Amino acid sequence: MLIPLLRKNCFQLLCNLKVPAAGFKNTVKGALILQSISNDVYQNLAVEDWIHDHMTLDSKPVLFFWRNSPSVVIGRHQNPWQECNLNLMREEDVKLARRRSGGGTVYHDMGNINLTFFTTKKKYNRMENLKLIVRALNAVQPQLDVQPTKRFDLLLDGQFKISGTASKIGRMTAYHHCTLLCSTDGTLLSSLLKSPYQGIRSNATASIPSLVRNLLEKDPTLSCEVLMNAIAVEYAAYYQTDNHIILINPKDETQFPGINSKAKELQTWEWIYGKTPKFSVNTSFNVSHGQSHLEIKVFLDIKNGRIEICNIEAPDHWLPLEIRDKLNSSFIGSKFCPAEMTMLTNILQRTCVEDGELQSKWNILCEKIKGIM
Repeated sequence: MLIPLLRKNCFQLLCNLKVPAAGFKNTVKGALILQSISNDVYQNLAVEDWIHDHMTLDSKPVLFFWRNSPSVVIGRHQNPWQECNLNLMREEDVKLARRRSGGGTVYHDMGNINLTFFTTKKKYNRMENLKLIVRALNAVQPQLDVQPTKRFDLLLDGQFKISGTASKIGRMTAYHHCTLLCSTDGTLLSSLLKSPYQGIRSNATASIPSLVRNLLEKDPTLSCEVLMNAIAVEYAAYYQTDNHIILINPKDETQFPGINSKAKELQTWEWIYGKTPKFSVNTSFNVSHGQSHLEIKVFLDIKNGRIEICNIEAPDHWLPLEIRDKLNSSFIGSKFCPAEMTMLTNILQRTCVEDGELQSKWNILCEKIKGIM
């Protein structure tokens, strides 16, 4: 059963600050089951942060259901250039988000269910959560062969990954979140989670590619709604509470004071890209020169998402040394992103406005470099 979380006193219930109104108190005993009405990845990740930071979970564990419009979510210690096809994401208007937990990169759309299990640090148990999901799936379709792995994934028929896990463990509280592939766009998933960029060297956490499959391919009755209800029933039985799913609005400051600032921070360039562990790019490309091609080499060190060292090597007869030095020094300190490169290109062009051939070469160089951003 779905219940909208509309009353102001529900915030007090969530924080365990005071006894809620009698009507709501009767519907929630012990554990809470929440579902977001938003499909915005930043808002839903902000809910996780808010619950982790503000709720008392000693006697009230929480299960949070959320689904997102098309987005790619990377782990806390990952490199987006290494994990996904950023150019394709821009073309397809797919959002990029960095979560606060570790783990690998995942693709979200409305055919994927995200589940977050909140508990105290002492009661944190990923395997128990996964077994709960398996029981729920078997309750709906007993013929399903789904098993948890030692890596805390869920495998269908012993080979297809239908769920991946990540977690965050705080001083007193912890959460374990996982995906559940129901009817995700598999073609877009495989295209977006394949980096086309060459020459990246990084110590960032790397994702492990897996064969995936949607549950709907196994049984067309296994919709997201059916699966969420089944998991809610199993969760409620486990915690001996009512299986009411409470609908929440992540933008509602009356329920979650300060949550919009959390969502805003998760959307910033400094968080999404700037938190990338230091990495380098060592690559080359060819440019046309008369009837032949010339090789241009590019070496970059990137720290906090900004270019720290830049070394562009090109034949002197194609691009004079003083011009290369000017380019190298101009790029240092700039964001490693196409928009910043376009702005720098425009600024540099003004310094050689009368030299059309040089402008053309600068444009070629900058377009090539933008291609790896």
